[in-house]
Order: sequence, then structure tokens, then C-alpha cells
Amino acid sequence: MDIAKIAVQLEHTGYIVLDKPLVDKLLADLFARCHDDPARFHAAQIGRGASKTQVDSIRGDVIDWLDAGNSTDQAYLACMEALRLGLNAALFLGLFDYECHYAIYGKGDGYAKHSDVLQGRKNRILTTVLYLNEDWHACDGGELVVFEATGNSILATVNPTFGTMIIFLSESFPHEVLLSHATRRSIAGWFRVGGSFS
Repeated sequence: MDIAKIAVQLEHTGYIVLDKPLVDKLLADLFARCHDDPARFHAAQIGRGASKTQVDSIRGDVIDWLDAGNSTDQAYLACMEALRLGLNAALFLGLFDYECHYAIYGKGDGYAKHSDVLQGRKNRILTTVLYLNEDWHACDGGELVVFEATGNSILATVNPTFGTMIIFLSESFPHEVLLSHATRRSIAGWFRVGGSFS
């Protein structure tokens, strides 16, 4: 992963789309882990703490938080830790930790326009999304649409093709996941500042 390139782009535009920044073996292992086993995955919710609720009309994915005890998840988390340290050194962001989960959208599922900064406390600084969809076609939908700060104009539309990653400033870019017409898999994550909580 070219951390210097990522840092420069984040400083200039606030987001970057990367074409396969991770090695093929790790991507294949992550793909194998990201399957909708009912024992691991549960319906995603919106909100924080006691106010968390499941609202299918807003968000339709099922999720599973990465497990530091699993070797594949551990390898991905190690890559993100290297990125955290590199971006802190380059941009003085004060990134304290990283959390992430697998996300699976079924056919007909999406995620309405939203911000990744949760109400009540500033914590999420950088959002990352890694896509794990083999043989994805334009007709499959599921694009990530990134808006400028007011949410009125589209800055980027990212196809969720295998190995693609987007990184963006969480506070600056509202975004949405368009309806998927095939099963859509990804890992969504957030670098946070100290004192944050889940």
C-alpha cells in the first residue's frame, strides 16, 4: 500500500480510490471469510448505544465485526495498523484505533445517504471500504456514491469491484450505497481519534 500517495491525495481532495492495494492472497482469504453464515452475521443497525435500531428501509446489510483472533482478519488489521501509523506520521491526524466489519448486501438492499460521524461525539476521522465482489458487472448496481459536504453534488461513484478500496474523510463526505442486484460484499472500517467509543 502506497501510504505516501494516499496521504497526498487525502490532503488535497479528502478521498482516494485505490485499485487493489492489498496482495491477492489476502484478498482471496478475506473473500472466503465474507460469507453470510447465520452464526456470524447479524442485521446492521443505525445509531449509537441504546438508540441503535434496525431500519431496513435505510440500511439493508448484515454485518460481522472482524475478529483479531482469526489469522485472516488479523492480517487485514495489521495492514490497517500500518496505514494508521503512516498517515499519522504524514498528516498528524492523531488516529488512535481502527474498527471494521464485513458487510453483505443481498439483492435489493442498499444504504440511504448518510454520514459516518455518529451523533454525540466526534470520533470517526477516516472511513475505509474494501470491496470483495468477484465478477461484478455494471448491471449489478451497488455503487458507492460520494457527495460533497452539503450532499447536493456527486463527487465520485465507485463500482464495488474486487479489491477496490476507497478511503475518505468521514466528516466531509455524505455517501450512499445504491441498490444491489447481486450479493455485494465489503469490509467497512473507521479510523478513530482517542476517547471514542463504539
